[in-house]
Amino acid sequence: MDLSFKLEVFEGPLDLLLHLIEKNKVSIYDIPIVLITDQYLDYVSKMETQNLDIVSEFMVMAATLIDIKSRMLLPPEEDENGEEIDPREELVARLVEYKMYKTLSAQLKEQLLEASKRFYKAPSIPEEVSKYKPPVDMDELLADVTLTKLHDVYRMVMRRQVDKIDPVRSKFGTIQKEKIKLSDKLSFIQKMASGSRKKFSFRELLEKQESRTEIVVTFLAVLELMKLGAVETTQEELFGDIELEWKANEGSVELSAEDLAMYDE
Repeated sequence: MDLSFKLEVFEGPLDLLLHLIEKNKVSIYDIPIVLITDQYLDYVSKMETQNLDIVSEFMVMAATLIDIKSRMLLPPEEDENGEEIDPREELVARLVEYKMYKTLSAQLKEQLLEASKRFYKAPSIPEEVSKYKPPVDMDELLADVTLTKLHDVYRMVMRRQVDKIDPVRSKFGTIQKEKIKLSDKLSFIQKMASGSRKKFSFRELLEKQESRTEIVVTFLAVLELMKLGAVETTQEELFGDIELEWKANEGSVELSAEDLAMYDE
């Protein structure tokens, strides 16, 4: 009576070797090469496939196992440091790497299967709720904006102004007293914010000034506008630029020509 064999299908020779190692319950780092080679050749002899590419891969591994088996029977080779060379070392490294990828692929397959069982509901938040923004606490927003930080920005701008001065040419010519009014700088800031640009950089404002005196007067003008409530300051991050926002049109009194003239008295 003819005997029939039911052979498992393996993805490649390394998959078959890994199966034989696990079946015999031996360590992958200490492969009994004689036993594994015999079982491997027994499986290859029973293969019933017409795909030459697949058969050739298994035959190459069979030749490799036979080569390792023959080298195990010979006196051990030594490397340049005098240590014995294990003929199985390269095969073990390939098996360990293959086992790692196989384990990872199994985990990914399991995660994909679990993900296919999950369903997500489309967002159904009412438009009124999604557009809601909590009210801004001005005290909390301006808690970090202090006169000390404004002074630090002022000193930094002053240093830049000093760096622009030519140490030689600056000594030429006559010295003239600058006549700069606080009302002029108040009007300048008001005009700067009267257009579409209601918010501007404090640093940019100071850098537009041409002299140290103008910077000082502009700095005093900003402080005066903050006191009147016509300007609010914000700072997005620590040591970041300070933004000035014109608020005169939102309830505070806009400075008229008469108001500006009072600062020249």
